[in-house]
Amino acid sequence: MDASRDIGSFVVWDYVVFAGMLLISAAIGIYYAFAGGGQQTSKDFLMGGRSMTAVPVALSLTASFMSAVTVLGTPAEVYRFGAMFSVFGITYFFVVVISAEVFLPVFYRLGITSTYEYLEIRFNRFIRLCGTVLFIVQT
Repeated sequence: MDASRDIGSFVVWDYVVFAGMLLISAAIGIYYAFAGGGQQTSKDFLMGGRSMTAVPVALSLTASFMSAVTVLGTPAEVYRFGAMFSVFGITYFFVVVISAEVFLPVFYRLGITSTYEYLEIRFNRFIRLCGTVLFIVQT
């Protein structure tokens, strides 16, 4: 590898790997669009018809929680703040366990897919809208 190469520039092999990744992702999507039978309802789309086992659901949740910012930012945070960043990891573990044991069973029994649906059931549509707007403003 050439040490004088700019860090922010792509070379031919970078484009080849990137294009290959896009082609493989597109091929998987096309295959499942035709062979997978498709989703007939929003419940099928959001919850897989409740027919999936715990392993694919856990892998899907893990992948959705691991954003690119997390993957790239965590090493920088550990480098900058050292062992203090482990406090985040410990508290994150407790949040996941509490969510899985307290909130998830309630959502599952009610057959809902989001916190906003719960807000509407528990309170009213206005509170659901307020929660949605607050989340959008926060992010």
